[in-house]
Amino acid sequence: MSVKIRLARGGAKKRPYYYIVAAHSTSPRDGRYIEQVGTFNPMLKKDDENRVNLNLDRCKHWLSVGAQPTDRVARFLDAAGLMKRNPRNNPNKAKPGKKRLEREAAEAEKAKEAAEAAAAPAEEAPAEDSAA
Repeated sequence: MSVKIRLARGGAKKRPYYYIVAAHSTSPRDGRYIEQVGTFNPMLKKDDENRVNLNLDRCKHWLSVGAQPTDRVARFLDAAGLMKRNPRNNPNKAKPGKKRLEREAAEAEKAKEAAEAAAAPAEEAPAEDSAA
């Protein structure tokens, strides 16, 4: 039996509200859970004290018996001082994709050709004027 501390979504359409719950890892996101240990309201401002509410005693209990928090819940627990979360570093995530690189290369080539075409008639035009 693997227990996770995770978010269960509640609230209306386009108005999310999450319950922080201890649940079996195989149960559905919004399905059955063992115990509710807090709430998270993302609609409130980040500095609002009611944005995240945790029952610290129950969170400590579930962490002590081996419950694994999800990444988002680990951030909340880290902010509350219950655990240390190691920040992740994925430098490739910010890089543009293959298609975008191809499009940018094609646009750069097109701009270069346009610049060359604009410069070439300017050089030829005075030569035609002197021949006339």
